[in-house]
Amino acid sequence: MNVCVYPNGDLASAAAAMLIAGQVIDKPGSVLGLATGSTPLPIYRELIAMWHRGVIDFKNVTTYNLDEYVGLGPDHPCSYRRFMQENLFSHINVPQDSIHIPNGLAQDLDAECAAYDAAIAAAGQLDLQLLGLGANGHIGFNEPAAVFTTHSYCVKLSAQTLRDNRRFFEDGASMPSHALTMGIASIMQAKRIVLVATGGNKAAAVRAMVEGPVDPMAPASILQMHRHATILLDADAASLLSR
Repeated sequence: MNVCVYPNGDLASAAAAMLIAGQVIDKPGSVLGLATGSTPLPIYRELIAMWHRGVIDFKNVTTYNLDEYVGLGPDHPCSYRRFMQENLFSHINVPQDSIHIPNGLAQDLDAECAAYDAAIAAAGQLDLQLLGLGANGHIGFNEPAAVFTTHSYCVKLSAQTLRDNRRFFEDGASMPSHALTMGIASIMQAKRIVLVATGGNKAAAVRAMVEGPVDPMAPASILQMHRHATILLDADAASLLSR
């Protein structure tokens, strides 16, 4: 685990964008795992700017997102498919048929999850997975639990995650209580992981991830076991680290 601390979140985000750009430059046909939420937004803005400047080309890239809310279709304003389209995909040249996000409207959720994992495996696994970090230590929507999760599955969101994400549903839409998410084992199969965490509200989760024991009650702590994980933090998120 390589931990890098920056004075502010803008620099941490710029570093993440540089790592993703380097991956695409080095392997134009990269398979990227992408994340949603507020943390990736400045990263995506920087990648868009790089594309406009001609630094990187996404025409041969394939993407797989971490998760999607159960019950939300791709056109729902709060769906992650809509989020990704508005904040990244509509601004770069990644082919639409190369974009993959779990189907929150699938009739058989277990079959949808199994098919999603199979598709990633058929693509040769993820070359790089971008992650954020929940205040309770979750990655993807893998909540604190008695055991680490395995492959993609339908998860009941924790009370804290519901509180943290409800701000994205301010238009009065009800927030789903379940989501489809890559499991911990699925995430760990990525060849490289880049996690970005910013803000003092993430400091306790960062400390558990970096310095605590590998514990499913702190899901991100499993990244200590990954062969190529880069953790990018701002000073506030790193404030509780002892070293």
